[in-house]
Order: sequence, then C-alpha cells, then structure tokens
Amino acid sequence: MGTLLVRHARRLLTMDDALTEWEDGGIYVEDNVIRAVGPTTALPEHADTVIDATNHVVLPGLVNTHHHFFQTLTRALPAAQDVGLFAWLRYHYPIWARLTPEAIRVSTQVAIAELLRSGCTTAADHTYIWPNGSRLDDQIEAAQQLGIRFHAARGSMSVGESRGGLPPDAVVEDEETILRDCRRVIEHYHDPARYAMVRIVVAPCSPFSVSPTLMRQSAELARAYGVHLHTHLAETRDEIAYCRETFGKRPVELAEELGWVGPDVWHAHMVHLTEDEIGRIGHTRTGVAHCPTSNMRLGSGIAPVPALLQAGARVGLGVDGSASNDSSHLLAEARNALLLHRITGDPGALTARQVLWLATRGGAAVLGRDDIGQLAPGMAADFIGVRIDSLDLAGGAVHDPVAALVFCHPPYVDFSVVNGRIRVWKGEIVDLDLPALIARHNALAHALVRGEPVR
Repeated sequence: MGTLLVRHARRLLTMDDALTEWEDGGIYVEDNVIRAVGPTTALPEHADTVIDATNHVVLPGLVNTHHHFFQTLTRALPAAQDVGLFAWLRYHYPIWARLTPEAIRVSTQVAIAELLRSGCTTAADHTYIWPNGSRLDDQIEAAQQLGIRFHAARGSMSVGESRGGLPPDAVVEDEETILRDCRRVIEHYHDPARYAMVRIVVAPCSPFSVSPTLMRQSAELARAYGVHLHTHLAETRDEIAYCRETFGKRPVELAEELGWVGPDVWHAHMVHLTEDEIGRIGHTRTGVAHCPTSNMRLGSGIAPVPALLQAGARVGLGVDGSASNDSSHLLAEARNALLLHRITGDPGALTARQVLWLATRGGAAVLGRDDIGQLAPGMAADFIGVRIDSLDLAGGAVHDPVAALVFCHPPYVDFSVVNGRIRVWKGEIVDLDLPALIARHNALAHALVRGEPVR
C-alpha cells in the first residue's frame, strides 16, 4: 500500500487515553498502520499519497456495533410505521422469508455504503434469517468488495410459533444446522490477528426466537474457537413479560444462567434494566450496543447508558436494523444519543465528546478490539475527514469543530480511510457505481415486499 500522509487538519481528534486534540494536525501511515500522529510540522514531509486536510476535522473511523443490513429492503413500510417491536417483527417475518442470496448481497452493499459515507469504518452486522439458499458468505463477499472492516454475526432463529416463539415456523432453522454452519464460517473466515478485516460472531437472535439449549451450545462453541457472542436482550417490556412467563426469569438473569455475560459478550439495546442488573452487567464487563434511534422509533424506551458506563459496562453505538431506524448514518446515531439522554432533564447527561467516544473507543471495546478506535502509533489506519466549511456546520465549526459534528446537522464525510486504503473521496465511495446499486436495490425491495419475481 505504501505510505500515506494527512496534513493540516483544522482539528485532529485522536481519542487516545489523554483525549489529545491537535490544531494543524496530521497522520503518517505505512501500509495499513499508523506510524505517527501530531502536529503537521512534526510529521514527514512526503509520502506516496498526501491528503490536504485543511478545513477538515479528522478523527478515528466510527465503529457500528449493531445492524441488520438486510432490512434496508423494508424501510418505512406503511403497516409497520407505528407499532412496537413484536407487532413490527410479525409483520416483517413473512416478507423476509422471501430474501434471496442476491437480496442479502445487495442490501449489505447499500447498508455499508451508507455507513462508509457517515464515517463508519468498522461494522458489526447481525443477520438471523437465511432463506432460499442465503449464506453469511454473501455478506462477507459484499463487505470485502467495499473495503469495510467487518464483524459478521451468524445469527439464527430456532423456536417458531408452534414451540412458543415469536417467528413463524417457516423462517426458523434446525439447531444442529445452525451450529454446524457457525463452525463452518468460523473455520473459513474468522481472522483473530491484529488488524483483521473479517471476524465472525456467534449470534442467536433473541430469547423469544431461540432455545436455552441453543444459547448454551452457542456459547460453548464460540468460546472453544475464541470468537465473540452477540444477541438482543432486554429491549422491550414485551420481552420482559415473555421471559418471565416462559422461563420464570428476567432477561438478564436468563443470560447469566446461560453463560451469556462477560468480556466476550455484547447485547443489543439493554433498555429495561434494574439498578441491580446494571451493576451486574458492569461487574462482568459485558458489552452493550446502544441503539437510540431504533429505541425511539419503536417506542422501546431509553437505555440507562450513563449508569451502565458508571458501572463499568462496555458501551458502543449501533444504528440497528435499517427498518427500525430507516437510516444507517452513524454520526446521526451519535447525535441522537446525545439528545435522547438529555430528555431525562439533565442537559449534560452525555457530552458531544462522550458520544464520539462511544462511537469510537466504546465501539472498539464492545467488539473486543484494541487496534481500532483511536489515532495513535501502532493502531490500524482507519480514520475519517469531515469538511467544516459546509452549510451544515456553518457558525458551529468556528467555535468547536469537534462538537459541531454532533450538535449540528449530521454531515457526511469528505474522505474515509480503512486499513490504509481510501474508501471515500470527496464524499463519494471509491470504485462503486452507486446509482446502479440503488436501482437494483429498489427493484429487489419492490419485488420482495409484493412477493413478485425480480426483474
């Protein structure tokens, strides 16, 4: 890859342990690794590729800890716009049962394109429905083509309506098939090395769609291979009621009993927690993917993020499914996190730099990575540049260019570098015919929802 030099950034936000920020800052990269960070005058003068970051804020690439890429195909469906999670899922399951390998691949590319333009350089996705020959391989191929750092969660559902679960029987899988395929994708794709571009996660969907047996066996399998675990937990009051009725336990107690807490586990949402449960999650260093937009969209509630952080939990941000958020804009997610927690009456519940910490260092910790999330020598060369001489940031960036990224209208990035490669340049994704991708995606979405053949 050679060398790359970023220089003259109006503000460079490192997100290192000292929260260092540089005026007229820069980064020097060799291949895919940062070798030097600091004032432009302290860096080498020449490199194979030079980026002039004048009038830019440069910061670490953002980390998305929870998504459902395939849901970009079912955004804003009229019948699902004003209902809670369980009704929302029941409406979508039969539609998603018509997904094809092409639909999985194209929706993955659309979601990743959105994420890249909004500043994300590392994304975790949780796909839990695999109909009509679809496989995790379809997503991994798409992610590799676009050059994002990818944590691919092999999700699953095994308990259908006939066994007391929420999904229809037609969309669930046999548990042995699930475990066998998890082994296959781990052995074929998982890269435990530093700077890995693909890692596999074992991810049964939720307490109301998989069995306790599958949860236990999934945890055993993941730990035998040294990979991480992910699921949804404590998202809604309906889920609390389901767990009490079905298992005689609240969701956190169930997770503890099944071995689903600890530094190799993260849960999406964690909205409905008692004070004692917050302490237990923090004590075990269990991770949380905070998805404020989805939680607002579905009326699920407000996750107790400040308390979780105080208790010691690892917390990052997730845009969640594109049909329960209807966007994949990670900077917008940071803004919504900032605003949502101020509804409680505390105008300083989370600050702009704290939510950017959640979007970078917090997300890296949730995914179990110590090689991304900050700009420092030896870290992966993942970083973004946002123009501050723009209409959206006018009048804000002159006062505090870092905070303006969150307080003002969420911008798109001007450039993005992932693993030392430029993936977004002047706001456009490199080597992607975006109009053609959107046209195909819309054709697939139209056919999927209406149950028609794709043309």
